[in-house]
Amino acid sequence: MKVLVSTPVGEARVTRFPAAGRRRALVILGHGAGGGVEAADLQALAGALPARGVEVLLVEQPWRVAGKRIAPAPKTLDIAWRAVLEHVNDDDDPRVPLIVGGRSAGARVACRTGSDTGACGVIALAFPLHPPGKPEKSRAGELSATGLPTLIVQGGRDPFGAPAQFPALPATHRLVGLPAGNHEFAVRRSEPPVLATIVDIVAGWVGDLVGTPGAPHDDAS
Repeated sequence: MKVLVSTPVGEARVTRFPAAGRRRALVILGHGAGGGVEAADLQALAGALPARGVEVLLVEQPWRVAGKRIAPAPKTLDIAWRAVLEHVNDDDDPRVPLIVGGRSAGARVACRTGSDTGACGVIALAFPLHPPGKPEKSRAGELSATGLPTLIVQGGRDPFGAPAQFPALPATHRLVGLPAGNHEFAVRRSEPPVLATIVDIVAGWVGDLVGTPGAPHDDAS
């Protein structure tokens, strides 16, 4: 189900993937600056997590909905994201644990705003630790300052920051470096696929965080 949500910077689009059986958590994910919610990792999570009792919402920022090719400034992204979260919080059951996240620029947005949205955790996929070739311009501070349990999943060949480049993070954070994958988690022919691994990592972490099973289920209790 897709709905448009009005924000101060234009309309965002939210696509909902309902949980199978009893909903145990709600995960809201945003996209990167170079693409939309069709990203392979976001689609993999939206396709797999509902069977594990986790509802997924994919959020398209207003600039994408409007057909623009260049993302606006981080401040504008944050304004739209907060408006979407306010809309979701108004319509949703506050007893269901909320986890926010995204990939690349969407991960940065979730890190910057997570503690303001009522979320209990943050998922950062392909976090852009620095611009390619410019490790001195680190964005690690955004990760460290989430104030929430945070999962970071990073491809082994990500030019925006390989796993080994990340500094020490708070004890509440977990960094998972994959053996393969670039910024889009695409792998070479000689490398094993990583999308199923990402799903298992995220599902397990969400389950540990909110006290829910990580395996698929079909109960309606």
